[in-house]
Amino acid sequence: MLAGLPEAERCRVAGQAVAVSAPAGAMMFDAGQACQALPLVLSGSIRVFKRAENGREISLYRVRPGELCIVTISCLLGSNAYPASGMAEMEVTAVALPRPLFLRLTETHPPFRQAVFHLFAERLSDLMQLVEEVSFRKLDQRLAALLAARAPRVLGSHQQLADELGSVREIVSRLLKQFEDQGWLTLRRERVEIHDPDALLRYAAGVR
Repeated sequence: MLAGLPEAERCRVAGQAVAVSAPAGAMMFDAGQACQALPLVLSGSIRVFKRAENGREISLYRVRPGELCIVTISCLLGSNAYPASGMAEMEVTAVALPRPLFLRLTETHPPFRQAVFHLFAERLSDLMQLVEEVSFRKLDQRLAALLAARAPRVLGSHQQLADELGSVREIVSRLLKQFEDQGWLTLRRERVEIHDPDALLRYAAGVR
């Protein structure tokens, strides 16, 4: 999205952009913090999530190389604090564009502006789908769909799966055990081995 910048703008980006690195588990930003820059992820993954007062979390989306964080973009455009949090799922390297530079590029470089708003629209569509699933789809179906999508092996704890779905560990563990009893998967330490993703997909679609 920065391709084709005039020489003066390339120099400006080179002089003002900041190299960023963070280990897995590091908080990249947190709800309530001021938003100062847009990270362009070069490697790794940032999980963006919302945390409730009771401590429960729900994953909103992930930011990987070539993707943008729409929470950050909306905060930069509106001069608002972060309404959600972002954590490095694995070691992250990125280039951060400070807010004045981001706004300048958005105003003066059409390819950058078009790429930003194109990715913004795609991510917003994904969020709307998440809202629809949380509102209208049962937890067991959402869990089945998640497992099928990540077959044949899903890494992570039951708590991490619960955070993905905005639920609690006890309920997710009970559902996983039910799926295991059906022969669709095997529960291992910190991972789930999927044996029958088609059965999980049928269950997710409401086919019994």
